[in-house]
Amino acid sequence: LAKVSPHILVPEHFALHLGTHLVAKYALINKACVTVEKLRWSRIPTRLAGQEQLHPHSFIRDGEDKRTAVVEVHKKADGTLEGKVSAGITDLLVLKSTGSAFSGFIRDEYTTLVEVDDRVFSTSVDLSYTYSPFTIAFPTDEKKLAFELPKEVADVEEVSAKARDITLHIFATDESASVQATLFKMAQQVIAENGSVQSVSYQLPNKHYVPVDMKYIGVDNMTP
Repeated sequence: LAKVSPHILVPEHFALHLGTHLVAKYALINKACVTVEKLRWSRIPTRLAGQEQLHPHSFIRDGEDKRTAVVEVHKKADGTLEGKVSAGITDLLVLKSTGSAFSGFIRDEYTTLVEVDDRVFSTSVDLSYTYSPFTIAFPTDEKKLAFELPKEVADVEEVSAKARDITLHIFATDESASVQATLFKMAQQVIAENGSVQSVSYQLPNKHYVPVDMKYIGVDNMTP
């Protein structure tokens, strides 16, 4: 199917095409779940005859983050097809050296964490956003290879680009009161700027490179 599908470069669309083909072609299959990851590759710039050109068949990984799509195509009892799509980003590693704090949190007899008003903020972003369910046209050709793209997910390329840009912009510019506060702002804006997105989920695990206080050996490494 990858050789003939016009949707091979768009993870959400190709996953829908594949899932639709499977449930339409095989009567015993009622539901297909398809997961697709798209890696970032760029052509390697080279110097030929004194001019920089992009090489026609050599590539370099342009970042370790991945674009993801998780699709479910369900053949219901009445024979109609329903699609569900979740998409997002994984392994987007980011760091800023200032502009982040964590203070004012609840303290009790078990609290050992020290409040800070300035710290390194580093995390590996995992983002997932979900579209509302939609109807898929049943293929009418003999091989069940035809696929009519549902209008509800026609703009997935634009949504993906916006979601990544929003994530990076807010991470860089927000005077972060906490990781939780920053990811909430990211999710709010992704939903506000993408009418087709129903829900958003972020995971930002701590990778803060917290300094070790060395006063116990007579070294002040915490004072700027």
